[in-house]
Amino acid sequence: MHIFDDLDHQLISLLREDGRAPYSKIAAVLGISRATVQTRIDRLLESGAVLGFTLRVRQDYDDRAIRAIMMIEVSGRNTTKVIRYLRGLPELYALHTTNGGWDLVAEIRANSLSDFDRILREVRDVDGVSNSETSILLSTV
Repeated sequence: MHIFDDLDHQLISLLREDGRAPYSKIAAVLGISRATVQTRIDRLLESGAVLGFTLRVRQDYDDRAIRAIMMIEVSGRNTTKVIRYLRGLPELYALHTTNGGWDLVAEIRANSLSDFDRILREVRDVDGVSNSETSILLSTV
């Protein structure tokens, strides 16, 4: 397991802001060499502390997309099986375990109301899902 130091935290913070920033720019901001940036990033990737780099799109970029949060209650000891199934649904953008009254929280993205309706039914039909509550995200403020 990788132990983060202050430089790792600063590096990760810069990469979160701009994952495509040139290593030379990151080095200049942090006051270190480009080779040190390369070595640190390689080590973070190899250790699994950093899983990769991803494209972030503005939430309102595709105003046709339907976004929602779905709280899911799992019955008995089915959580692992339910998670395994739900991870295979492409409309579930993210899946989180949580505490409290709900066992899982899913971030859903669908291209149409009919796709949204289908994914809700599909999640609710999963063996082990006992209850759910969904809220459509209307705007980001």
